[in-house]
Amino acid sequence: MYLRTYRSADCPALARLFYDTVHTVNARDYTRQQLDAWADGQVDLAAWDASFLAHTTLVAEEDGRIVGFADLAEEGYLDRLYVRKDYQGRGVATALCDALAGARLTHASRTAKPFFEKRGWRVVKEQQVERHGVLLTNFVMER
Repeated sequence: MYLRTYRSADCPALARLFYDTVHTVNARDYTRQQLDAWADGQVDLAAWDASFLAHTTLVAEEDGRIVGFADLAEEGYLDRLYVRKDYQGRGVATALCDALAGARLTHASRTAKPFFEKRGWRVVKEQQVERHGVLLTNFVMER
């Protein structure tokens, strides 16, 4: 596996990876309705591309296949961190987080919370966020 800088051509693949990961990996912690609200399959690719380009965005690849991605805003906010379902537990998220060492704040899902806690992050607060009229629990975390 290697990490590289995001390219605009990656955006559709990252949107698919995001949808697939939410609907499989996060399914143990969220209801079907919550998963559909979180990832409805209607990503605004232009907006995502602009966001990825404005952030420090890294893509993890193995054998020419994108297996994960993460992006960090200037102020140290880790915006997105997603790893393919079949690459969970293989060090992809750790490598991405290590490479984005300036991360100081994130909003972690129930699923991701233990990963961040093992890396020394602490919960600032639990919160409910609304997506398409559906409430989702996540955690404001910092290190």
